[in-house]
Amino acid sequence: MTVLGSVLLFVLAALCEIGGAWLVWQGVREERGLLWVGLGVAALGLYGLVATMQPEAAFGRVLAAYGGVFVAGSLAWGAAVDGFRPDRYDLTGAAVCLVGVAVIMYAPRPA
Repeated sequence: MTVLGSVLLFVLAALCEIGGAWLVWQGVREERGLLWVGLGVAALGLYGLVATMQPEAAFGRVLAAYGGVFVAGSLAWGAAVDGFRPDRYDLTGAAVCLVGVAVIMYAPRPA
């Protein structure tokens, strides 16, 4: 799998996890009901499946790298869906996290 394919899997995983958590939040905190909660739980389960599709075999490495994607994706979701406006420190922190993702996942390693 190419780096692009791996990055796309990270994006899909983020959509599933962040979207799922948002649906649960809406169902419980915004009192939209159990349907929203159920859809959120299903999306969170789908996130778990998508994460297993990464070509890297080390669970810890994939999840550590995904953590950086989650940070940046959460800020982007908040801006796109909830009207949250990240400040320069949010954006700087997200950039640092994404650099960490690149180092963890795509740095050359001896075979």
